[in-house]
Amino acid sequence: MTATDAGYTIERVTWADPRAIAMHEVLNAGNAERYADVLSLTDPVMQAKLAEALVVDPAEILAALIAVDADGEAIGHAALRNIGDAVGEIKRVVVKPEQRGRGIALRLMTELEDIARAHGITRLILQTGDRQPEAVALYTRLGYTPIPVYPPYDVLMPTSFCFEKLLG
Repeated sequence: MTATDAGYTIERVTWADPRAIAMHEVLNAGNAERYADVLSLTDPVMQAKLAEALVVDPAEILAALIAVDADGEAIGHAALRNIGDAVGEIKRVVVKPEQRGRGIALRLMTELEDIARAHGITRLILQTGDRQPEAVALYTRLGYTPIPVYPPYDVLMPTSFCFEKLLG
């Protein structure tokens, strides 16, 4: 657990921690709202394809982090997935809407980058969408640069932006 001076702590948890799962649901709900008109979320075939493509094997997760407020409630989440060849993928970065603007996502990302370096990862990649300007701004601020959209997002999510950061 890492304390901060901003009234929250960062905890390392498992991918299946109930608080992490609750944060995944916050992200899913927010994305469903932002992208409802372009992702055919009412089409059961598309829903099944998206669900299958977005499954994360817990064995590939090097670290899952949650930000926890003073009452013990999860208010943010981010994870690091090992995809091999010294490449990691940042997954499920989310902060509850009412908690945004406090530096939580920045702190989660910074800690994940430190964990990645400790595991010998030299390149991080991530996916976000064109209706998440706050995410794009955060990643750009942290030194991530645009790359071509990679699978499965290239086929299933036409609104995707992908980024990479080479770790020194």
